[in-house]
Amino acid sequence: MSDYYPFVILLIGMATVIGMIIGLRLNAFIALIAAALVVSFLAPGEIGDKVGRVANAFGATAGGIAIVIAMAAVIGKCLMESGAADRIVQAFLKALGEKRSSLALAGSGFVLSIPVFFDTVFYLLVPLARSLYRNTGTHYLKYVLAISAGAAITHTLVPPTPGPLLMAQQLGVSLGTMIGVGALIGIPASIAGLAYGAWLDKKMPIEMRALPGDEDLHLSGENESADKTPRKTPGLLVSLLPILLPVVLIGINTVLETQANGERAAKLGADEKVNWTALKSEISKAGPNSPLKNLSAYLPEGADSAALVAGFNKALVQKNKTQERKNLAYVEHENRKAFEGEVSEAILPHHLWLTAKRKQFNVSKFYGNANFALLLSAVIATLLFVQMRKPSKKEFSDTIEHALMSAGLIILITAAGGAFGAMLKEAEIGDAIKKLFTSQDPSKEFSGTLLLFLGFMIAAVIKIAQGSTTVAVITASSMIAAMIEGMTLGFNPVYLATAIGGGGLVGSWMNDSGFWIFSKMSGLTELESLKSWTPLLVVLGVVTFISTVILSIVMPLNG
Repeated sequence: MSDYYPFVILLIGMATVIGMIIGLRLNAFIALIAAALVVSFLAPGEIGDKVGRVANAFGATAGGIAIVIAMAAVIGKCLMESGAADRIVQAFLKALGEKRSSLALAGSGFVLSIPVFFDTVFYLLVPLARSLYRNTGTHYLKYVLAISAGAAITHTLVPPTPGPLLMAQQLGVSLGTMIGVGALIGIPASIAGLAYGAWLDKKMPIEMRALPGDEDLHLSGENESADKTPRKTPGLLVSLLPILLPVVLIGINTVLETQANGERAAKLGADEKVNWTALKSEISKAGPNSPLKNLSAYLPEGADSAALVAGFNKALVQKNKTQERKNLAYVEHENRKAFEGEVSEAILPHHLWLTAKRKQFNVSKFYGNANFALLLSAVIATLLFVQMRKPSKKEFSDTIEHALMSAGLIILITAAGGAFGAMLKEAEIGDAIKKLFTSQDPSKEFSGTLLLFLGFMIAAVIKIAQGSTTVAVITASSMIAAMIEGMTLGFNPVYLATAIGGGGLVGSWMNDSGFWIFSKMSGLTELESLKSWTPLLVVLGVVTFISTVILSIVMPLNG
């Protein structure tokens, strides 16, 4: 029974989250914190530490994501208020033409949903879809589904929006990798969503209906004839700068980190002069807690120099509990540094860690840090807002405060999700899953693909149950992160994040705020939304999962 106890804790934790959100209609933050406390009380450990470790895990998660989410909210609000978002949309339309307007709408949503939340993007683009319908008289459903296809996918897969941001953190994925792979997988999913929207528009054509209190006249042809002073917008380059700058800075940092880690500077080279006899003598005299004891099994007696070098390097990649989520370059560095600390340099030469590439990366860690990159972008977006709209001090203060207030609840929910995941780790669910896999003796490829499917399904079930994609992917990634502790996946864990993100799109219906935003802002009935919006997100989620599986095989990124 003890082998299954972690699964019992897992089920109780899931039941607590879903029951409190669905049954009691409580806020997701309250539900996740309560579930974290329940799991913590049921998990092993001293009774006096069980509340404190929830708070510590909450603080650790918030420390990693709070600044980024707050800055993303400021960027999004300032892009809207300055007219920069309008400028980006118009650029897509000008480049692609009215005949490709659905592609322009999807592209606009795809780009804008990177720093701006989905509901805000939909509020921005629906008036343009209505204006297009006034000009064409057709394809209204295709227009609104195109917006959704572009905006929903990047909101779910590409940081700095909260869901993918926390998934990356919990699964040990670098932010640059999450941005690149998330965007790459999002492209075929968006294309599939566009194709579905075009097909459904022919099968179920819907005319645009008047909305009470319609406020989109400033983007329609009707308004342009009535208002001779259209809203001034900034240039395209400066409009895109707050979005592209953090992507570029984080991307450069990721490239330099990949190059530095690719050197594997701590590995023992064949030309390094090691006194193997003296080293083995030191190993034999080492105490039971000495790092050198880990070397003894990898340095066979009577082996030639090449075999000893290979054995030493094999010992370098052995991870302890604190190294399980680290890149191998760092693991090798920490292990070799520990070995070097036990013997003289005459026996084991000290390795050069701060190579030229490592120094470049150390600099890029400053400007490529997500907190700094988003802060810099927020400053630019704010200055753009001030320059274009020249708000009063009160208007400026209210705008920034409104953005930060909208970010506050998201920060609370994401941090609570991180605490919930940390308590599942304390419940040793990862060890229980590993035992389950070991008993079945699966190959690494099978176990990896199974985990992708498991992450997809967990996120889909939670999404269907409680409606929020963000909560679904946060909760599912918490569970999967606990399960993969110490596992060898055979691919980069970014694919676990994208598989979970795909699952988080599936199953949107009346308990999802996105469903009501789509329905009410587009003027569709609930039944029409169930026939259009709900299956669209299934298409996006399934294509995301299929693309994830394919890329995990052909481009595993497991170096």
